[in-house]
Formats: sequence, C-alpha cells, structure tokens
Amino acid sequence: MKNNTKIQKAVIGIDLGDKKHAICAIDQDGNILKEYFIYNRPDDLEQLSKDYPEALMAMEVGTHSPWISRLLEGLGHEVLVANARKLRAIYTNERKSDELDARMLAKIARLDPELLHPVQHGSEQAQHDLLSIKLRDTIVRQRVQIISSIRFSLKSLGIKLKSPSSESFATYARKALEEHPETLPMIEPALSSLDGLNAAIKAYDQQIQTACREKYPETQQLQQITGVGPITSLCFVLSVAEVGKFKKNRDVGAYLGLVPRRDQSGESDKQLPITKAGNGHLRKLLVQCAQYILGHFGPDCDLRRHGLKLAARGGKAAKKKAVIAIARKLAVLMLALRVSGSDYKPLKEEAVDAT
Repeated sequence: MKNNTKIQKAVIGIDLGDKKHAICAIDQDGNILKEYFIYNRPDDLEQLSKDYPEALMAMEVGTHSPWISRLLEGLGHEVLVANARKLRAIYTNERKSDELDARMLAKIARLDPELLHPVQHGSEQAQHDLLSIKLRDTIVRQRVQIISSIRFSLKSLGIKLKSPSSESFATYARKALEEHPETLPMIEPALSSLDGLNAAIKAYDQQIQTACREKYPETQQLQQITGVGPITSLCFVLSVAEVGKFKKNRDVGAYLGLVPRRDQSGESDKQLPITKAGNGHLRKLLVQCAQYILGHFGPDCDLRRHGLKLAARGGKAAKKKAVIAIARKLAVLMLALRVSGSDYKPLKEEAVDAT
C-alpha cells in the first residue's frame, strides 16, 4: 500500500560564518525541527540539502552568501538572501546570537519572505568580472592614502608639494625633492610603492576595457553618455543584469539607494537623506559621473541643464541634492538605453516650426 502522506517542506534559517554556520530548521507550522551548526564547507552544505530536500533556505547577505546561495539553488532549493540592513528584527535583538539569528531568519521566511527584503546575487561570471573593478578601487584608495601621507609628512618639515595628478605624483615629488637630497631617500620607498600601484591600476584598466569590448559590448552603448566610462558602464551592466525585473525604468533609482528615505506620520513628512540601499560602489560611481556632468567640463545635455536648475536654488544643500538627482536620472537613463537598445541623445530634439 502506497503512502500518500505529503511531506511538508522545511524552512531553513542559516546564519553564515567564516568557519561555521548556525542552522535552524522549522516546519510549516513554525515548530523547530532541529538547531545545530555545520562547517563552512560544500560537503556539509550538500548534506544539509540532502537532509531537507527542496527546503526554503534563508540567509543574510554577506561574504559567503553569493557562492552558497548559488550552490543551494543548484541543488534545487529556493534561496532567500536577506538584506541585513533592512532586517532590523535581528539587529535590535537584545540577546543577539548566531542561533537566534538563524531562528529569526527561518521564522520570518516562513511567515512573509518579503520582510527579508531579499537581494539577488549576480552570476558567478559577473562576480568574477567585477573583481577587476573592486580591486582597482581598493588600489586607487591606497594610492590616495599614500600620497596624502607623503604630503602631510613633508609639510611638517616645511616642504610643500603641489597636487598634480595621482599618476604623476611620484615623478613630480622626486624632481621637487632634488633640492632636499637628505629627504628624498626617506621618501623613495613610498614613491616606489606608488609606481607599483600605478602599474597595477593600468593593468586593471586594460582588463576592464577588454571585458567591455569582448564580453560585454552593451557597455559601448552606455559610454555614449559623456562622463560614463568603461568602469561605470561595466559595473552597471554586471550589477543591474536582469533589466526585466524593473516594472518601470525609474525603479532602478530605489534599487541603487538613490531615493530619499521617508518618515511620514500624520501631517509630518520629513526630508531625509537617500536610503543608500543596493550596490554602494555603483552608487558612488554614478555620483562621480553626476559631479563631472555638473562640473566645469561637463557637456551641454539635458542632464546638465536639469541639474544646474536644481543647483541654482542656492546653498550647498541644493548642489548636493542636484548631484544625487542627476545620479538617479543617469541610472534611469542607462537602464532605458539597455531596455530600448536605442542610441543616446544628449538633447531632446527641438520642434521645427511649420512654415
């Protein structure tokens, strides 16, 4: 006689760690089936999958969440990657622990997955191709820090150096310190490190340009916008991979955290800073592009004209708001170009008077 009893799918909360993961398995009624720890190894995760086939898995976004979520999805599970910044229920717990976090993830995923504000990780290939952009950014910040340290140290000795481009700072500093032969040997090791960083940045630039040209030709379309280069266009394509997930193009602004937070109650509706949700590095790149568009060398285009009108309202706050507004409109424009496949037009076509 066949057993027609339907096995209920479990809901698994996973609190990720570098060495171990806290696991909490509950049934559809919310009863705890088992709480335990597993090691951060593919074999242990595969065993978890076998113990709870087709279970709903919930975890927080973190260092290990991209590859673990892909592994579990490949094993036939629905995986929810919770946005930890949105999930205040975990961080406001006065008795916070890995076990409690895993239990909270499981219970929230069972009741209402939307409360987890799930994020969608990109593909393994996209994550791999983003490495060049992220590592380049790290090296650029290291270069800035070393240059600032050199200038500050020399200033304490009464030696002032100008601020040329970061790429040429080492060459300029060596020439300027020829008048101070006793100081140059002390600074030379730091200048040599700048030479190495410059070479590494150029190598990453080449990798990014090659990826744009050979693997992601759609980036060329986005680079039609003056101020958007290979780094920003590639980061946008890789980070906003599934363009069809947006009901409206303007939704990408909220997706990247470029819309104001809201605290409305009764007649009170406060003006708050942007949410800063989503990909922080892409958001920073879009803000840099907006600053260039609104700067002295920015091209005449609809984006610039709109931003200058906002900035003309006066004050530093107006200028900052204008930059964020243009960064948001730039993201919407880039998504619109990808969806439509059309060419970028910096200015709207002017109507021709009938003769």
